[in-house]
Amino acid sequence: VILIWCLAISAQAKVKIVASSSDLASIATYVGKDLVEVSSIGQGKSNLHFVEILPSYMLKVSKADIYLKNGLSLDQWAQGVMDGARNSKLLVVDCSKGIEVLDKPTGKVDASMGYLHAEGNPHYWLDPRYGKVIADNIVEALCTVDATNAATYRANRDAFVALLDQKWTEWVKAAEAFKGAEVITYHSTFVYLAHAFGFTVAGYIEPKPGIEPTAAHNSELIDLIKAKHIKAVLRDPYYSQRAPEAVARATGAIVYEAPSSVGGTADAKDYISLFDTLVGILAKGAK
Repeated sequence: VILIWCLAISAQAKVKIVASSSDLASIATYVGKDLVEVSSIGQGKSNLHFVEILPSYMLKVSKADIYLKNGLSLDQWAQGVMDGARNSKLLVVDCSKGIEVLDKPTGKVDASMGYLHAEGNPHYWLDPRYGKVIADNIVEALCTVDATNAATYRANRDAFVALLDQKWTEWVKAAEAFKGAEVITYHSTFVYLAHAFGFTVAGYIEPKPGIEPTAAHNSELIDLIKAKHIKAVLRDPYYSQRAPEAVARATGAIVYEAPSSVGGTADAKDYISLFDTLVGILAKGAK
């Protein structure tokens, strides 16, 4: 009887997934549903470039079955977490597999260029169409560690893709008025969002990736905004308001706090509502 009870407990055990970001964690929840237990190290207001490695993260990963990393050198800190976890059974999934990477430098990359990613822009999850690619990568891993429930994972993935397709039609329609517009963003976070919805990032608050704004660069941005009649500045929640607000005061542009990850603002509760929120900001900016 005890053996049967233990086997039953084992059969009911959930697949434990740890993700570098809340976005990957949200998609994992969509495709795993009640068969998985998901947590993320990076939170909605975390700058995923810089996450402090804590012993609690290593402990969490030591008990995990799957680790979901963003890849493209965004979450390089994740390797330190995994090394410290010493979990030889951990299946590591690079969720950037299959992504058509934007902004990949063609020449030599060095420190004079700021924190430029040699592999290309790593913020790919902000094109909702790549949510499908991420889901495929996660499902492949789930089917590997839990083959018994493979059909369920694939069905959940199909339902998630159908929901994304439905929402994509709504989002494109809602963002139509913003198509062709130019914006300023703090960092190169929203390049994939711009690619998805047909607007252009004309400049950045950062003079170079990861480099703090300067008075000289702000002056250049102000001239650019005035010359091009740019109306919107998008600021990730974890960046300072000071430089964007200074630029806005000098030009009449409006600064929008735009969540770049699930949980970045109160209304961006999951991967779908993240884009509901972002598209709502774009529609507001068009007015």
